Amino acid sequence: MTKFTAAITSVGGYVPKDILTNEDLAKMVDTSDEWITSRTGIKERHIIKEKGIAASDLGVEAVKIALEKRNMDPSEIDLLICATISPDMRVPDTANTILDKIGAKNAWGFDINAACSGFLFALTTGAQFIESGMHKKVVVVGSDVMSTVVDYTDRTTCILFGDGAGAVILEASEEGFGLQDSVLRGDGSGRNMLNIKAGGSLMPITNEILEGKDMYIYQDGKSVFKAAVNGMSGAINQLMARNDLAKEDISWIVPHQANKRIINSIGEYLDFPMEKVMTNIAKYGNTTAATLPLCLFDYESQLKKGDKLVFTAFGGGFTWGASYLIWAYDGQ
Repeated sequence: MTKFTAAITSVGGYVPKDILTNEDLAKMVDTSDEWITSRTGIKERHIIKEKGIAASDLGVEAVKIALEKRNMDPSEIDLLICATISPDMRVPDTANTILDKIGAKNAWGFDINAACSGFLFALTTGAQFIESGMHKKVVVVGSDVMSTVVDYTDRTTCILFGDGAGAVILEASEEGFGLQDSVLRGDGSGRNMLNIKAGGSLMPITNEILEGKDMYIYQDGKSVFKAAVNGMSGAINQLMARNDLAKEDISWIVPHQANKRIINSIGEYLDFPMEKVMTNIAKYGNTTAATLPLCLFDYESQLKKGDKLVFTAFGGGFTWGASYLIWAYDGQ
């Protein structure tokens, strides 16, 4: 019986046209370009300013680009998984909204909420459907509109986040390309350090909640920084040991774009050359579930068939992990 692996065969990415610069933020809160850049590495972020545009719309654009590059019709999609913490609505899910908007009539879909680890979790989940032989073409989307959950009077969080989406197409490979292994972890005790308190069954939205701003994202920066570096580094080390990988074997590290200091700490911890660590946080900020596919989209032209990639991410809750993937085609 032929063993299949789930290979990425196309990548799409999309961000809104409107840009919020550090200088813009300095007019809104007590901060400066130098302060933001030195602490986060972020220079600007794209945000939605138009009314009626949501996570599904960003996801649609990213998926369309991936499909066009693969010369694939939406009717060929079997399954679409959307990683997001900012869905269009609580019900229905954003994945099926995307499918409807692109005219994918032969597919089903569902959402995954794992915060900034969402795309990594969705990628691993989608790969299972390919490996089992249940599906031939699976689309994995990371899409977040973080501007809707950010308090723009809170300088500790408003400087970090942007809006964006990325998508990949997964197809079966008989040559061993694609996802090889994943180390995924969760620790719910971290929920008090990085969260959006209100809007769920624990704390439904009320006038009192709105006044207290508990519907916005909150994080304990120092605790999250330490947990992120330890979690991602540990997951990468475990993944490499389990797959007999030396650092010289790795072509690229693809880290979640949360903070340039965290990204640098991962590279330093692993003694890995920073020129082989994908980084685009300066122009997008933290787009949560979209950071990993947006990295692939930006760096696609530099990727070569057979390149060994290690992905890693850390998200609220806490969630974290690392994945090992062999690239399936030469980027253009």
